[in-house]
Amino acid sequence: MISLRAWRRVAIMGFACVLGAPVAARAQVHWKVNSKASLAWWQIDPNMNHLWATTCPEEPSWRPGEGRSGGWSTNEAMQARVGHGFAAISDTVHVPLYPRRRVRFLCTEAVKGDFTFPDTVHWRGGHGRLTIDSKKITSGENLRDEYARDGVLATANFPELTFVLDSVTDVKRAGDTLRGKGWGVFTLRGVPKVVATDVKTFPEAGGLRVIGKFGIPAKALATDYGVTRRTLGLGVYMGIWKTLFMGVDLLLEPEQPPGAN
Repeated sequence: MISLRAWRRVAIMGFACVLGAPVAARAQVHWKVNSKASLAWWQIDPNMNHLWATTCPEEPSWRPGEGRSGGWSTNEAMQARVGHGFAAISDTVHVPLYPRRRVRFLCTEAVKGDFTFPDTVHWRGGHGRLTIDSKKITSGENLRDEYARDGVLATANFPELTFVLDSVTDVKRAGDTLRGKGWGVFTLRGVPKVVATDVKTFPEAGGLRVIGKFGIPAKALATDYGVTRRTLGLGVYMGIWKTLFMGVDLLLEPEQPPGAN
């Protein structure tokens, strides 16, 4: 038989575990975006074999679209996706068309941000802010980029795109990968709108890789964000562009508290 002293020891250990579990779940973890290992992108559907852009053209798994400017080189070992030329054929499966295969520390520093997650098990109560330097988004074609920066993004007046995370919901975990919805406010051309971002996270490169994307109707560029008819031309007003997809591929690293080694 187990002695009374042993039973007491077991009871105390069990009680400590019960008390300790909520404390661990509530411990706030602060994360900082590694700008050299993070990127943002956009892609129009239908992409017409050229309507996409990135803040990290240095990434070997990315390639500019058809009609790109001179001076660009692509990884010869990476085959271009079979496309439809410049035809307006919808493809909402391959978004982005050339996703990053793995984290590399070589990107233009265009993405910055800080996040806090009080609950690292279910990610309840997560919040933070992400900023993207809109002047550093490139499609690989100079005239196309000038059109996007001056007309659509209006970078002279609105140099940054921002996303403020309010909460994470519908969380599902499979192994070390977590999927959910990141709710927050996305601001384009100074206009804030609530969006729900599809999010996937998993450990990589000594941190936490976070992949997220969302889409808005292309016509919202005119109706909600004030882009002029002259700027959008046939793409929106003739109904050729259907959806503007935007997303990020981030590396978050735990931020050391002051005085930590």
